[in-house]
Amino acid sequence: MSLFPFAFFLLFFHFLPKAYSTPYLLDKISSLPGQPLVGFRHYSGYINVGDRNQKALFYYFAEAQVDPPSKPLVLWLNGGPGCSSLGVGAFSENGPFRPRGEVLVRNEHSWNTEANMLYLETPVGVGFSYSTDTSSYEAVGDKITARDNLEFLEKWFVRFPHYRNRSLFITGESYAGHYVPQLAELMVQSNKTSFNLRGIAIGNPVLEFATDFNSRAEFLWSHGLISDSTFKMFTSMCNYSRYVGEYYRGSVSPICSRVMSQVSKETSRFVDKYDVTLDVCISSVFSQSKILNPQQVTESVDVCVEDETVNYLNRQDVHKALHARLVGVRRWAVCSSILDYELLDLEVPTINIVGKLINAGIQVLVYRYVKVKRLLRSFHDTCQS
Repeated sequence: MSLFPFAFFLLFFHFLPKAYSTPYLLDKISSLPGQPLVGFRHYSGYINVGDRNQKALFYYFAEAQVDPPSKPLVLWLNGGPGCSSLGVGAFSENGPFRPRGEVLVRNEHSWNTEANMLYLETPVGVGFSYSTDTSSYEAVGDKITARDNLEFLEKWFVRFPHYRNRSLFITGESYAGHYVPQLAELMVQSNKTSFNLRGIAIGNPVLEFATDFNSRAEFLWSHGLISDSTFKMFTSMCNYSRYVGEYYRGSVSPICSRVMSQVSKETSRFVDKYDVTLDVCISSVFSQSKILNPQQVTESVDVCVEDETVNYLNRQDVHKALHARLVGVRRWAVCSSILDYELLDLEVPTINIVGKLINAGIQVLVYRYVKVKRLLRSFHDTCQS
């Protein structure tokens, strides 16, 4: 028998490109357009999930700036439901870069100074995530999203096996108050030893419908954004949870329309409801200059970072560098226009899941002052039950 086939087989694997033996290298980003020189590695690409692998979830991963092997892994999820962790989390909040015109600038407050940051565009239909079956965008709810996110993580660790035993923290904001606890619960239930889950952290989370939404009136009033009379209407005639419930059912009552109209009139469109200390983006530079005080200009506050992110992530050269593609949509958007999410899931409390996680030894951080104050009692009662 000739030894030639066997020798050829050995030579083939000897010279096989390293990327094929370590698949994550295929997702390595050489450089993003306009990116400053950095000393850390970053990756992006797709992980297929679903019964038929028909869903392709897009991720962006930035390793820690210094000594990545010693740093934990942090998964970040934005809410909505249906908004992008890439565009909001990575490029507008806590990622390593911020778009500025045609280039990227360093974010000095990036979380990858202390952790390896993984951003996931979920559920399918958000951002660059897509499905080969458009029915995957219909009737999407919390349970489907949690299962897909769990499958994503399981397969991501196959692609990045050197991170499997790393301390893992799941974080996010807003509707991630559903995504994060539900994913963490599945991880604990499936097999805690498969994941080194250490904790969760959620900012401004939706955990308990009435408590969460009705804290808005106190928040706006305590910051002087609505009058005493409007505060009284907002808490007695039509609170915010009632309005949201009516809105998602497609039938807003006249009294709620009247109350919300007054609240909107007093707060104005020039106030960011998520951070009232921030300016909002005004299209003209001249108008911007009117609302930026000298200290803010000195600190290089960019009030239009989200708009610049949209422009940046719709560039063809950026798509190529990110290994991303648009499927079923013409433009990348901060929040999905094709996703049909079960919005009544909003009313299902997840505070009880948080209590179970605490009892299971998972560390929990929840932050937002008015809401957290009201939730502390629920945390205590849940953990004692």
